[in-house]
Amino acid sequence: MDCPTEERLIRNRLEPMPGIARLDFNLLNRELTVHHRLDDPQAIVSALVALDMGPTLIEAGAPSTAAPPALTKKLKGLLVVSGVAAVAAETIAWTTGQEGSWLVMGLAAVSILAAGVPTLKKGWIAVKNFTLNIYFLMSLAVLGSVVIGKWPEAAMVVFLFAIAEAIEALSLERARNAIKSLTALAPETAEVMGEGGWKEQLVGTVALGSRIRVRTGSRVPLDATVEAGRAALDQAPITGESLPVDKVIGDPLYAGSIVTDGIVEATVTAVAGQSTLARIAAAIQDAQSQRAPTQRFVDQFARYYTPAVVLVAFLVAVLGPLLLGGTWGGWLYEALVLLVIACPCALVVSTPITVVSGLAAAARSGILIKGGVYLESGRLLKVVALDKTGTLTQGKPVLTDAETFSDLPIEKATLIAASLDEQSTHPVAKALVNGWKSQQPGVSTLLVSDFSVLNGRGVKGSIDGQLWHLGNHRLVEELGVCSPALEARLSRLENAGKTVIVLCGAQGPAAIFGVADTVRPESFEAVAALKALNVVPVMLTGDNPATAKSIADQLGVTDARGNLMPEDKQAAVAALKRRYGHIGMVGDGVNDAPALAQSDIGFAMGAAGTATALETADVAIMDDDPRKIADFIRLSRRSASILKQNITLALGIKVVFLALALSGIATLWMAVFADMGASLLVVFNGLRLLRR
Repeated sequence: MDCPTEERLIRNRLEPMPGIARLDFNLLNRELTVHHRLDDPQAIVSALVALDMGPTLIEAGAPSTAAPPALTKKLKGLLVVSGVAAVAAETIAWTTGQEGSWLVMGLAAVSILAAGVPTLKKGWIAVKNFTLNIYFLMSLAVLGSVVIGKWPEAAMVVFLFAIAEAIEALSLERARNAIKSLTALAPETAEVMGEGGWKEQLVGTVALGSRIRVRTGSRVPLDATVEAGRAALDQAPITGESLPVDKVIGDPLYAGSIVTDGIVEATVTAVAGQSTLARIAAAIQDAQSQRAPTQRFVDQFARYYTPAVVLVAFLVAVLGPLLLGGTWGGWLYEALVLLVIACPCALVVSTPITVVSGLAAAARSGILIKGGVYLESGRLLKVVALDKTGTLTQGKPVLTDAETFSDLPIEKATLIAASLDEQSTHPVAKALVNGWKSQQPGVSTLLVSDFSVLNGRGVKGSIDGQLWHLGNHRLVEELGVCSPALEARLSRLENAGKTVIVLCGAQGPAAIFGVADTVRPESFEAVAALKALNVVPVMLTGDNPATAKSIADQLGVTDARGNLMPEDKQAAVAALKRRYGHIGMVGDGVNDAPALAQSDIGFAMGAAGTATALETADVAIMDDDPRKIADFIRLSRRSASILKQNITLALGIKVVFLALALSGIATLWMAVFADMGASLLVVFNGLRLLRR
């Protein structure tokens, strides 16, 4: 089972069966998942065996069996024999003018038996199951040609169809390998600490909480947290990041990533089958099984189109001689040509190959799309609502301003402030300390005595016998050291959306510090890229309006809304949807769940290692790069363009050759080229997405 024609055959057989709820097809991996209410799946197995597609059952959670190669040595040999025999039969018939000689018929029979048996067999299965597909039509063309004595043409039809099918199978295998390369990355063994020291162990047997070791050049076998050592890891297979990421104690490791430098010991946080990589594989599998809107339309169109064409061909064969004269054999030949040309194979295969190529291209870039419906509808987005913290900004405060307010040098004032805040665990305090360390690496802080935390206001402590206070605006007012000049300086920083800290000594305020959540460098490009695509960026945040406006002004976002609770964000998304139409919402997949659900497409940022984000979002950005929102929209538009091209090509070629057939110019050769040539053309066109 590896083409939409066989999918339709299976659907026609299984869907009417009592107890069958849903069928999910993964044609690339040749897997079918049947959701049913039967006590025993034997009835399903028997139905598939009757279609000559006897299944191998896969237990839930077990790894799937690898799909067989598209071209085996035996198949290659049979194609060579068929081709040589068909060309020889055609050459002898053309040079002697005797299409019905024993030698010509013998060579044609060899060609048909070498390459045509699978086609004829599938054609017979289609007839038995009242299904009109490409195999039925090709079988009819071959048998009809034999009946009217055109043996060489029958042989060439079989050979050309077999060649085209082989090329199509190779193309599908390329798409299959693109998916496989994304998911089959984790090694089979892991180096695990046991009672006797480090030992190699099968990944499937490693327990949660085990300690593993990963060396330079090795792939991480399981999701884990670093406990010892440090290393640089290539996370491109998981997140799409182009540069290695440094990992230290406490950082997460993702199965499938590669240690480019260093060695780490880590504690396993997810067993095999539950890692980020496994969840990505499951998501891609689900995405493949969900048919995109265009695919559903094409399948429905083909369902009515094919019987209509067969009826027209039958009328041509029967009414042609009666109404227009000529031989029965001649009109039967024209009817066969019409059947083969009109086969919807190219139309049916055009959509799944394009959608799968788009899903694979996105996953390689760290964008996990949860179904063809989202890949297609991404092009319709008119507005994207973005959460601020962690999406457009770093998500953690940093020291942005340090200003003196006395004769004390700012370097000395910053050292005193960092020495006081080093005792605190508050995020703002950590930002100030980290800012000092980045300015003066290697310089030690000062010894602080009598340190105490002033809840909700700041800290205080003595340095070299002098008492210092470090805190917010409220603390300064409590100390009674506020002045109009200080108020003006504080208001300027606060209006810029920054958290202000004041260092006060015995003589009053000595220095002012500003701490803020800074904009990601990528966010500038992300917003500019959305605008270039004529998509309106809107910021939604729970932060105060002043901070929201400050960040928005830096990024060039004209619509920024602050002080929003989760339900407020949901209401804002609903209002934007009414105003603009299709809307995307970018959040963390947890706090923004109501807004994500309200949007047409929900994007989860930094989804790697986050099960909730992978499950709730329609599109998961595996790293924290907001530029990939625009990348997704571009990919969606390109996919939609290729889908339209493929449908136009498939139908356009049919129309041209149908006109030739009705005028009596087209031959069976042309018919096969028209059908399978169009099929190969749309397959190759769809595969172009893999190059992006």
